[in-house]
Amino acid sequence: MVNWCFLADHVLEIIFSYLELHDLRNCSLVCKSWYRFLNDENNDVWRMHCIGKLAEEALKSDLLSSVPTCKAKLRAFYHAWDPNDCSRNIYIKPNGFTLHRNPVAQSTDGARGKLGFKTGRHAWEVVWEGPLGTVAVIGIATKDAPMQCPGYVALLGSDENSWGWNLVDNHLLHNGDSQGNYPLLNNAPKYQVGERIRVILDCDDNTLAFEKNYEFLGVAFRGLPDKQLYPSVSAVYGNTEVSMTKNSIVVIQEWIGNSSYLQR
Repeated sequence: MVNWCFLADHVLEIIFSYLELHDLRNCSLVCKSWYRFLNDENNDVWRMHCIGKLAEEALKSDLLSSVPTCKAKLRAFYHAWDPNDCSRNIYIKPNGFTLHRNPVAQSTDGARGKLGFKTGRHAWEVVWEGPLGTVAVIGIATKDAPMQCPGYVALLGSDENSWGWNLVDNHLLHNGDSQGNYPLLNNAPKYQVGERIRVILDCDDNTLAFEKNYEFLGVAFRGLPDKQLYPSVSAVYGNTEVSMTKNSIVVIQEWIGNSSYLQR
């Protein structure tokens, strides 16, 4: 009889290369040997899936420079902007990570990520790659938050279902009101196009915080609800582009059943 738990790595590589991602999750739970093999996030199995799923443009660009492994790049792809959950004036570029807002007058347009979070600690990076315009907001939202409205307004943070940081005036926004300046610094510098912002969502402590260029800016919101919260953005400037990549800062939970192997 063959003891499947003691197959050589090169044999496992051939077998696993034919499996889908959800099957790989199940395989990682079979035994320590299979878990060890799949825990190597740069092995050829993850590399082949990465090449098969991600656009060559994304793999060759600096977009994923902060995402070090093949498995992490796959995870980032499955958390990127959702082409089916955004304003009709927004489309997702072929690289899979960048949204483009069409030049539509008197409209504010938003987008959500493909996957939301209700437990654990999560982080993702946002880079604004075009002019901010009069309002440019990043943050989180539930599925109930609107992703389009008339006029040029701070859509993200305009109701009880979204929380945002307006990069133009450094105001925090929720439920239609300003929640104060952010960060709490004298003469805090304004966002410069191309700077990386890391959004840090702690669903265990119910807080939202931000980093800019890897400098922690402090907690922005506390008391977040026990709901599924999605990475979100809203923009008003025509032809502006915003990229998002997911990266994990702390992994403290087992894989969540309904969110695929790449949820965490």
